Amino acid sequence: MATPEFITTLRASAGQQLLWLPGVSAVVFNEQGEVLLGRRADTGNWAVLAGMPEPGEQPAEAAVREVLEETGVHCVVERVVSVDAQPAIVYPNGDRCQFMDITLRCRAVGGEARVNDDESLEVGWFPPTALPELSTRSLDRIARAQGEEPTWFAAP
Repeated sequence: MATPEFITTLRASAGQQLLWLPGVSAVVFNEQGEVLLGRRADTGNWAVLAGMPEPGEQPAEAAVREVLEETGVHCVVERVVSVDAQPAIVYPNGDRCQFMDITLRCRAVGGEARVNDDESLEVGWFPPTALPELSTRSLDRIARAQGEEPTWFAAP
């Protein structure tokens, strides 16, 4: 998985200490109500599409960019689904980070789903009733994106 240049620069001075970072997740639906998923190259697991905004980039802009870069699918953002702090992650090289994730519901408007970069092993459309094995986090994001409830966040 490609590390953004701004993170590489930060790591040069911060070392492996915990970095608090922004993240976006995109739950993308097509006209048939199927959800777009990617099988991650770093873990081999299926997941909703996600990434980091570049400095100064708006979350919706980052989600649209990440979906296109990873899958070749063009999408538009419809609404904010959830905002929550994710558990800290320790990467195999020892780098530690924690993401504040903004999950966005998106609608596909063009393109063909395909592996479009080195971050995914496979991509595909799945009916919500026939999803591959997913983490609880991905399942929660999809369930919330299907509904019309207000934006979810953890209560204080």
